[in-house]
Amino acid sequence: MSGTVNARALREGFAMKITDVKLKILEDPQHRAASGHEIAQVAGLRRIQYTHRGRSGATAERNVRQHFVEVYTDEGLMGRCTTTMNAHQVDIVRYHAVGRSPWEREALFQQFYKGTRWVYQPSGWFGDFDNCLWEILGKAAGLPVYALVGRVRARLPVYLTGGDMDVEGYLRQIEGGREVGIQAYKFHSYKGGKADIPIYRTVRSEVGPDYALLTDPVCSYDLREAIEVGHVLEELDFVWLEEPMHEQKMDQYQELCRELTIPVVGTEMLMHDMGLTSQWLIQGATDRLRGNARHGTTQVLKLAHMAELHNTHIELNGQGGLFGHIHAHLGCCIDNTDYYEYFNAGGDGLRKAGQQWGLLNAPLIEDGHIAPSDLPGWGAEWDEDRFASMVVQEA
Repeated sequence: MSGTVNARALREGFAMKITDVKLKILEDPQHRAASGHEIAQVAGLRRIQYTHRGRSGATAERNVRQHFVEVYTDEGLMGRCTTTMNAHQVDIVRYHAVGRSPWEREALFQQFYKGTRWVYQPSGWFGDFDNCLWEILGKAAGLPVYALVGRVRARLPVYLTGGDMDVEGYLRQIEGGREVGIQAYKFHSYKGGKADIPIYRTVRSEVGPDYALLTDPVCSYDLREAIEVGHVLEELDFVWLEEPMHEQKMDQYQELCRELTIPVVGTEMLMHDMGLTSQWLIQGATDRLRGNARHGTTQVLKLAHMAELHNTHIELNGQGGLFGHIHAHLGCCIDNTDYYEYFNAGGDGLRKAGQQWGLLNAPLIEDGHIAPSDLPGWGAEWDEDRFASMVVQEA
């Protein structure tokens, strides 16, 4: 009898239809945002090189805002995700998706992916809609997304990412991470290779041989510097060298990958484009892929499988949607990934960031690891009254 009931429920689930897609913009009147970055030239180099910094004299000009996309169904199930989508993109999705079943997730992915050129959008533009469909499917099945995909680990190690600092600053951040069990650290540096090498050597000496170190010079090296620094990183047993040069220089990345044994990660500014970033791996211009689920869980999984078949890894960029929920799930489903990227010193940074918008249970960092929620879908629990009270615009 239960089999009959389950079969009926499954048939009814396949009949579920998408009824609406909405963009909601929330505003926090308690916090103000400054006006962004300015482009600044790096001093002390023989070549012209730029970095970014906060605008000189900038003041907090407006209340902090956070965008969400929501997908509704006629069965009362709703998927919600933080988003970088704009109102026009949501309108395109709404036009094509309303009346379709969320079980057609792959068909909708293919339509939007292959149709991107014809609606004049950047690659990866519809990714958070895809994330909402994954949540709806999880809720319909009564399962967390990790169970739909297939989990390979219960939790994922975290690395702490720092900004551009001196040795003392890096060591302070590393110590702060160690207080919550984090045993890996990624530098950001814009100072050039000549300045970075002694910093890398000193920090390695201070943290010991078993602590994992990674670095991201954010396009601040030329090819000669990248090769020179790369060989030092091999000597110091770093995990990877990320984005040392601008990604447009495929031929130089090919040369760099041939020269070094340390993995080169070179596709952060290409990761929104599944076709382009895969070509970089095929052509030997990167050793590992980069991915972010704001471009869609489906795309991240496709790239992860491609990397696996090429005997390499994909590393997820940033903390991920829903204040860590999405990347926590995916990181525990992808065998060929090493770390979760984290930006806060304390273990509750994601939790606090989510609570600002009514998300109550963003993941904690415990014993240097992150773990996904066991609740259906992405597992986000909401204070719906707080969320609704902060909505200032819908589209």
